[in-house]
Amino acid sequence: MPRFFVEQDRVFEDHISIVGEDAHHIARSLRMAVGELITVCDREGKEYLCTISAFDDDKEVVADIVSSAKSENEPKIYIRLFQALPKGDKLDTIIQKAVECGASEIIPFQSDRCVVRIKDASEDRKNERRRRIATEAAKQCRRSLVPEVSAAVSFDNAIDLAAKSDLCLFCYEGEGTRPLGEILRSCDTLPRSVSIIIGSEGGFSEAEAAAAKAKGAVMTGLGKRILRTETASGFVLACLVMISEL
Repeated sequence: MPRFFVEQDRVFEDHISIVGEDAHHIARSLRMAVGELITVCDREGKEYLCTISAFDDDKEVVADIVSSAKSENEPKIYIRLFQALPKGDKLDTIIQKAVECGASEIIPFQSDRCVVRIKDASEDRKNERRRRIATEAAKQCRRSLVPEVSAAVSFDNAIDLAAKSDLCLFCYEGEGTRPLGEILRSCDTLPRSVSIIIGSEGGFSEAEAAAAKAKGAVMTGLGKRILRTETASGFVLACLVMISEL
């Protein structure tokens, strides 16, 4: 069943108003008709089963609410993914897969070994595309929330934000790390929030690792195999979500 997201102010007592690209998609691409069922999410964790009741060409679709319920599709942990900027279009794939694997928020950042640098002139355009990717991924995998994709920040800002979580995991190939499984098994209770910090293709410098550790980050390794930057986030997210759903 097609799934769409609307802002809270588009949800009324007995119907929902869908406008913009989604209205065009329903009317023109999907060629849906009055009487067909859709699922609409209000971006606050609530899902509505709706019946399409009216079209205003492709500008607005009105859907009558049949029933509503709190979504059970969201992870029990609020997971922030901090991803160092990779080369090419890898970040697009990382965002898509992170949304599918349960990330709650995605924050790109620039580290010492990033080849890609933050360019203010093009950041707005890039952010718009990244948010579209997150929205489409959320629809596809039946999330009830669209994870926020933030504008790229500096390494220092990323570490400061990540340190606010109950558990901050710094994924590192150097010495002094603990296996991810050991860290997760040692938690007395399930953390309510977790930050995952992933490096770019070149990983992190020793200075960056020391700075993260000073902020309270836990140095963790991801097993005996070396993972690509576009693989690492999905690996950690899958481990976290699996443990939270046992």
